[in-house]
Amino acid sequence: MPKVMMEIIVSLFVLIPLTGFLLSICVPRKKEALLSWVAFSTAGLQLVLAFLFIISWIASGYEGINIKEFVVYQTTGYEFFIDLYFDFVTAVYLFVGSFLTFLITIYSRYYLHRESGYKRFFNTILFFFLGYNIIIFSGNFETLFIGWEVLGISSFLLIAYYRDRYLPVRNAFKVFSIYRLGDICIILAMWMSHHLWHHNVTFLELNNSVLVNAELQDHFSMGFFISLMILIAACVKSAQFPFSSWLPRAMEGPTPSSAIFYGSLSVHIGVFVLLRTFPFWEPQYEFRWILAGIGFVTSILSTLTSRVQSSVKSQIAYSSISQIGLIFIELALGFEVLALIHFAGNAFLRSYQLLVSPSVVTYLIREQFYKFTPRPRPKGRIVFDVLTNSIYVLCVKEWNLETYMFRYLWNPFKRMGRAMKFINKKTLIVVFIPIYFVAFLLFLNTPSFSTETLDYFPIFIALIGLLLVIRSFVERQNIQFSWLLVAFNHFWIALAVSFNEHFSISHIIIYLSGVVVSAAIGSAVLYKIKKVEKNLDLNGFYGHVYEYRNSAFFFLIACLGLAGFPITTTFLGEDLILSHIHANQVALVLLISISLIIDGLALIRIYSRVFLGPHVKTYHEVAQRSS
Repeated sequence: MPKVMMEIIVSLFVLIPLTGFLLSICVPRKKEALLSWVAFSTAGLQLVLAFLFIISWIASGYEGINIKEFVVYQTTGYEFFIDLYFDFVTAVYLFVGSFLTFLITIYSRYYLHRESGYKRFFNTILFFFLGYNIIIFSGNFETLFIGWEVLGISSFLLIAYYRDRYLPVRNAFKVFSIYRLGDICIILAMWMSHHLWHHNVTFLELNNSVLVNAELQDHFSMGFFISLMILIAACVKSAQFPFSSWLPRAMEGPTPSSAIFYGSLSVHIGVFVLLRTFPFWEPQYEFRWILAGIGFVTSILSTLTSRVQSSVKSQIAYSSISQIGLIFIELALGFEVLALIHFAGNAFLRSYQLLVSPSVVTYLIREQFYKFTPRPRPKGRIVFDVLTNSIYVLCVKEWNLETYMFRYLWNPFKRMGRAMKFINKKTLIVVFIPIYFVAFLLFLNTPSFSTETLDYFPIFIALIGLLLVIRSFVERQNIQFSWLLVAFNHFWIALAVSFNEHFSISHIIIYLSGVVVSAAIGSAVLYKIKKVEKNLDLNGFYGHVYEYRNSAFFFLIACLGLAGFPITTTFLGEDLILSHIHANQVALVLLISISLIIDGLALIRIYSRVFLGPHVKTYHEVAQRSS
């Protein structure tokens, strides 16, 4: 097959899921047959094309294909472009993903028959399939991050599929909070890679071992930082230690989504990121020891935890985590091909187990209640029994990973926010807005500043922005005020970075234009609902999506735009501003990164509490707390 034809087909692998997703949005909710037909036709066409293309690609010598699709934005020392790449790693993930998505869509056609969220489910599955293909075909970090964000929001929507129930919505927010940490790690890896390579590096360039080794010898600390950020992001996405506790919480969604997301495809994206960047971190033996250690600890803890779970889906989840830990060890040892084979086998097995899990529970329910025989306890093993019982209790508590995560990661920010009650509407208008305008006037006179001032003044500005968004994260009474603080935080971030050289007014406009539009849409939706529903705060869940379906959709779009999702210029702006932060400005990039994490959590928290959960009005049916 000619190379030009191959490049066209590679582009089609992204366009087919995109077309299927757009078509499914246009199909009416009551047309179940048409909705399911669009879904499995999209996955089926992708599968057939993938099978034929992979055979042709192998026959032609299986050389890597790199395509620079188009440049989104270009300025001095910075170029944001969409790049696609195809090699043997992509081939394996493409075939497994297409095959399993095709099976899941056929299965879901009957499993979800007459469900009220039938259309919403298939829309989200196709949205996930789009993000999955963007990731596996990504040729650089920027393209990968677009698919990464799509996977994150589709995960949230599928976990909260039963949005009239308390626990699915609560667990969806928990999972999103962990995902947000992985998002920022990818952004930081992109930031440092700009300073290491001085351009937007592609994964094809990372395959050049001579170039990589030369850079790592001169800048080992920068290379190790990039590898560490990639590892944390991979651990978050693949539920490795210490982030393992989120995967069983994600099983609140329907069984088909659990099979395709948390049994087979999405949970192995962390493995894919490590495989894709393998030539970069392979020479770093310190990093490989850390990778192997995380995989080993995860495998041991998850294996033990899976044996005491009362839910079959939780058992499968922890079993999958354990196998992914072994894949991490295989990668640390340099066995790429074995890791790919292990991924495919684990994905097919877990999908099968999750799809048949409802039937297994039905078959074994009689044996569970009527044929249970307790195991006899041998005498004279006091020390052994104490040790066994202690491990058993720890496994039942899932090693307290979730407790420690929230105690040491999120609760300090909550306590800090509650202590800042002085940040209110009055102080925002009287104190913070005037300080902002004074700082902006100082920015216009940057050449008159000393070097020491330019080192510390941006940190001070970024700190103020962080305090505002932390206050937003704990605000419970005034929704509009919480929303305004998140939007205002972006202005402080833009100003903090503006003091660095080569950061012009046009860059600020690119970044803040998406912020302003998203903030305006969200404010209009909140004002409309507040005008009708007098009692509206953030103390509980209101479930207003049932009576304000269109408003909920536009508010979600506004939240995503304000959080930097790739639908507004805010997404481009975040990468653009971070590229202007110097490699030695650690405090500045740390404050901005924490701000970006918390503003995403604050936004999704507002959306969840206003529109999701059991409806506050009593004439609506009250659902069970869990699925």
